[in-house]
Amino acid sequence: MNNRAIIGACVSLVVLAASGAGAQNAPAAEGSAETAPQTAQGDVAITIYNNNLALVQDVRQLSIAQGRSRVEFPDVSAQIRPQTLSFAAANTAIIEQNFDYDLLTPEKLMEKAVGQTVTLLRTNPGTGAETRERAKVLSVAGGTVLQIGDRIEVLRDDGLPVRVIFDRVPPNLRARPTLSVNLTSTRAGTRPVQLRYLTGGLGWSADYVALYNEKGGTIDMQGWVTLTNNTGTTFHNADTVLVAGDPNGGGRGSYGDRGTVRAGTQAASRERLGDFYLYPISARTTIANAQTKQVSFLDVQAVPARKIYAREIYWQQNDDQPRNVESRIAFSTARDQGLGDALPAGTVRFYQRDAEGTPQFIGEKDIGHTPMGSDLSLMTGEAFDITVKAEVEKRETITSAEWEKSARWRVTDGAQTRTITLERPKTYYRTVMRYTLTNAKKEPIEVQLTQTGLGRSWWADDFRITAEDIKGEQINVDRRRYNIPVPAEGERVIRVTYETRY
Repeated sequence: MNNRAIIGACVSLVVLAASGAGAQNAPAAEGSAETAPQTAQGDVAITIYNNNLALVQDVRQLSIAQGRSRVEFPDVSAQIRPQTLSFAAANTAIIEQNFDYDLLTPEKLMEKAVGQTVTLLRTNPGTGAETRERAKVLSVAGGTVLQIGDRIEVLRDDGLPVRVIFDRVPPNLRARPTLSVNLTSTRAGTRPVQLRYLTGGLGWSADYVALYNEKGGTIDMQGWVTLTNNTGTTFHNADTVLVAGDPNGGGRGSYGDRGTVRAGTQAASRERLGDFYLYPISARTTIANAQTKQVSFLDVQAVPARKIYAREIYWQQNDDQPRNVESRIAFSTARDQGLGDALPAGTVRFYQRDAEGTPQFIGEKDIGHTPMGSDLSLMTGEAFDITVKAEVEKRETITSAEWEKSARWRVTDGAQTRTITLERPKTYYRTVMRYTLTNAKKEPIEVQLTQTGLGRSWWADDFRITAEDIKGEQINVDRRRYNIPVPAEGERVIRVTYETRY
């Protein structure tokens, strides 16, 4: 067993209670006066960003002596960034600040006791008799080594009742994260003192619950803010604002494919802070340490939505067996579509009612910060009974003369013609792709099939589509999309012929 486990099993603390200077009662908080939590915090306001960063503003009423004095501020975040501290009080200036983050734990107590003498209290499990011995702590590296009289003993977690009794709390250990400042003041008296600092350990994300009605072609969506507090400190009765966006100095990380088909261009009615949206929590709330808290911020019904079956095919993809298509749910955040809001980054979880009317989970997808008016197509999983098999049916080289004959079928995206002084070798290819789609459902469906890999580089962006069983739509220079109807309990085969320089 490691040292942490041994100390956790064996150590208890028996000391006189010590109160930190500067402690005070909290402002009116949640619940009655009898149940109000004891805290040194004052009027707390917190702004929480997506990237595990928060701004804490704490206004406390403190009595400050004239001249130089030292004031302590317990109950600050254990992950405070001391270099971001701003201190403001009338007729007062700060000289020096110290942050004591060595918190009072059994492990820290034992570490600080190296070279000191403690009392071991042992209990005989058979008789219940207690014996006390004084012991000097020699080391805690890999285990606790003690000197008891003339013998050396290792404190083990061997199941025998034993406690370590400390005479006092070491002066540099704190029961709560504490900030201390040395001040100089031109007058004595009680006045408001404002602390402002940045801290890690506070973060939030959005979680969405979407109930999909396939027959009605709608979703009901609820949005929840999920707050997490790992700062080591509880923030009591705080006025809390959430900021959707990534301020410089942090990042949320990539979500990969976030399902945004088209970014929105509508301005949401929410308050902004610079280029970020604000999501204030309507009432003051206590954010407890090591707590996850959820607050509702969105609740809309009957947003138009539809199911899409989709599959992307890479260039010259040659499947050895059919592959299931993606099942997606598409909807808009536009004002005229009922949802009408900007969506902060988070996870959308979809549910659908079964035959008995019970909502069942059908999949989830992450989204990024999404402007209002965006079109989303979010993958929920793979369709069990719809497949696509892509195959290279034929590939051959063609002559320059054949290449010139197909110039009228050249696919362009409106790009300006460029003059190229260096040509690659003129080798041309004709490729026939065969796509076999199957549908084991009792109703006909449509599959959105996208051929990718068509745009290579300046020397290869001249490609032609000389034949296609279904007319495709060129999405961009790299992608061409086909909407392919497949009959109920049936199969559909389509072919597309490409002439390329690659």
